[in-house]
Amino acid sequence: MSAHATDFTWFDERYPDLAEAYCLTHVQGISADELLRRFDAAPGRSVTGLAAVVQAWETFDDGEDEHAPYGDEDLMLVAVTELDGWAVAVEVNGYLGSLWDALPRLAEGTRLVSHFRNCNAVDSFHWQEGAANRLHFEPLFPTQRDGEDAEAPGIAELLAHCGFDLTDDEHAGADPAPSPDTDPDAAEARPRLHTEAAFALAERLTDVRLTPERLDAAGFRLGYAPVP
Repeated sequence: MSAHATDFTWFDERYPDLAEAYCLTHVQGISADELLRRFDAAPGRSVTGLAAVVQAWETFDDGEDEHAPYGDEDLMLVAVTELDGWAVAVEVNGYLGSLWDALPRLAEGTRLVSHFRNCNAVDSFHWQEGAANRLHFEPLFPTQRDGEDAEAPGIAELLAHCGFDLTDDEHAGADPAPSPDTDPDAAEARPRLHTEAAFALAERLTDVRLTPERLDAAGFRLGYAPVP
């Protein structure tokens, strides 16, 4: 697939609250129920569509989810669907799919691709094969990578084709300052689509295409996962 960051500008436009703080976790070849089990999540009800997932999270976060096993244990809401042979977990304002200690269990015997962003713009991207870290980096700083394939031939080109800015600069996450020697119009700060580029890279690694239409029609199983 030739996914690019510009293919995913709809995410922030359609789901602005989710785009501000989310975690998406793809795990190959397992069911939604199995992925919930790997999260140690107590299963809950089913909903249809990503908007319903966001609404369910708001109800849960307000302490008004009658299905949630509220108690002394901190919980997070996880919503899982199945697409193209992958279980895909959505966390609104969550991060469980990005935790290093959780990745080997979530990816046991298979491939995992997850990406995360919080309201402070802290972000991460993980490509995991079982217990092996194949690739990890912060989408805002894609030149600072680790993992078995971090510097493998073609990785930098792959990231660039997804729309990541590979400027090797300590200020790579900031928009360039306009130069007085350039046309002011050309010097305008260009938009940074690093979050959207993470979606594009996830698609290229999984062959799972996420579109508004697919997510609106998808059935999600909710679960309540303990916070480690």
